[in-house]
Amino acid sequence: MATEKRERLLVEEWRDILAVHARTTCELDRELQAFGMCASDFEVLDILAEGREGDPACAFRVQELAARIHLSQSALSRLIGRLEKDGLVTRGMCSEDRRGVSVVITESGRSRHAEVLPVQRAVLARMLADRPQA
Repeated sequence: MATEKRERLLVEEWRDILAVHARTTCELDRELQAFGMCASDFEVLDILAEGREGDPACAFRVQELAARIHLSQSALSRLIGRLEKDGLVTRGMCSEDRRGVSVVITESGRSRHAEVLPVQRAVLARMLADRPQA
């Protein structure tokens, strides 16, 4: 009986996490639409703009982005294609592995990121404000 209750609580917690994620993503998509972006578009720009510690202008391999964005590689490739078409990122061959594709944020991408960042952070603050802390 105690095991069933723990499992039920675990499942309820999981479903709560999924619900918060879904509501937050929908709200982000709604707010970012005014900038011609969706939540995933901004997430890619955000990761690229942050760069790596000590190297904010670095390139990321598509595989690295896929692991952090939680999209399939094909979905991410389409997303990157849209961002590239809009002049926000550039793609190229990886210097260390010619089979890999690297992605770099452009100056236009940095400008768009800076413009949208306060909106995205405000949505996160609003949507996650009442969430219990772990």
